[in-house]
Amino acid sequence: MTGIIARKAARAGHLSLARGRALNALTQEMCEALSMTLAEWRRDDSVEAVILDHAGDRGFCAGGDVAAVRRSVVEGDGTEGRAFFLAEYRLNHLLFAYPKPVVTFMDGVTMGGGVGISLPAAFRVATENTLFAMPEGAIGLFPDAGAGYTFARLPNRLGQFLALTGARLDGAECLWAGLATHYLDSAALDEAKTRIAAQPERTEAILSELSTTPPPARLAGNAENIARHFASDRLEDILASLAADDGKWAGKELAAVSAKCPTTSKVALRLLAEGARREDFAEEMAREYAIVCRMIVRPDFAEGVRSVLVDKDNAPRWNPARPEDVSEAMLDAIFASLPEAERWTPAVS
Repeated sequence: MTGIIARKAARAGHLSLARGRALNALTQEMCEALSMTLAEWRRDDSVEAVILDHAGDRGFCAGGDVAAVRRSVVEGDGTEGRAFFLAEYRLNHLLFAYPKPVVTFMDGVTMGGGVGISLPAAFRVATENTLFAMPEGAIGLFPDAGAGYTFARLPNRLGQFLALTGARLDGAECLWAGLATHYLDSAALDEAKTRIAAQPERTEAILSELSTTPPPARLAGNAENIARHFASDRLEDILASLAADDGKWAGKELAAVSAKCPTTSKVALRLLAEGARREDFAEEMAREYAIVCRMIVRPDFAEGVRSVLVDKDNAPRWNPARPEDVSEAMLDAIFASLPEAERWTPAVS
């Protein structure tokens, strides 16, 4: 399997991302391989838990291979790009609905698609190396891979803050925010995996026994600011609130939000508002798939990936460039359901 190492260890299945040169960015082949193995292990009574981590020392997962998605749109009709998201979202749903405990070790870079395969897991381990973010707004996409559901359930508008700013959180902040369930020193990870494989029924107890007290979560000091400034589901209101605050923090976050694609930001706010009311994760994935199929063919996506990953000038030219020019009619078209034959469906096991 390209980019995946799958093996059994005692009473657990162990999956490691192994595409280190690309910071383990997910490809369609990797997503399908992970889903296939998880489906096999779901029926295998000898596998009582699943460990999901990365090989090497370059971080857990930097996201999806968006450069390949861009090529599929710029050089073709986007078929390969849609196929990637179909496979990725099926993997996200499979992890969310998995009947056996899944333990994800978010050691190092955990961004985009890496977040998507982390948050559905029952146990999510952060370390002093964790670097967590959903930076899709910088490339003309939106926080996807289930973030419309998981971010919507974070308290005090934290999900909206993360979606609009692309803020990078460390392990302590992930634990404070509820994005991680446990915080371990990276030196204890091998012991944790060995003990979980030997006694999967004690997974939660083992992680608790090996947990350490993290440093103070820096983000906690701005919790009140986040709740106040990101209270609205209107992008214009959030920008105005930040602009009216002459504090250093508000100025920094105003710059971060203003730099992101306006259409992406409005899509994110509507998606999280919907996601807070959505009870079915499969319904969430179907909704996100319809949105992503439209977002990847918009000029903003090709332009965003160009600015960040191709030319690396970090000077995207968004269209529309102003939030007030992103109309409700434009958003309605992006959020419209796909024709029945094109809709996302869960993987058939």
